[in-house]
Amino acid sequence: MAEAHSPTFNEGKDIPWRDFGEGRRQQILAYRDDLMMVRFEFAAGSVGEPHRHPHSQCAYVEKGVFDMTIDGVTRRLGPGSAYVVDPDVLHGVVCIEAGSMIDCFTPHRADFIAAKP
Repeated sequence: MAEAHSPTFNEGKDIPWRDFGEGRRQQILAYRDDLMMVRFEFAAGSVGEPHRHPHSQCAYVEKGVFDMTIDGVTRRLGPGSAYVVDPDVLHGVVCIEAGSMIDCFTPHRADFIAAKP
């Protein structure tokens, strides 16, 4: 069974990365049963394929430029931009300029925890 939560305090430099290949990687920053925060890094040209999941999601663009598509609508987002995805809504991203996003999910993504490095 996956652990129910991360430590209360976490240092990014100490958190391992999960490499997805093709210029994408993930760092689970913190989580509880009902909440999760994850950093995703993308190389220019990398793609987060369209997908859906039963979690609510919101994200903040930390750096870089992304074309984010949610429910058939695409917007170009840069540093300081944010978005929200309702449960089970199709969404995906194309990285235009290398960067990163901080995503929050509720409840936490058990699939991410199970695959932690």
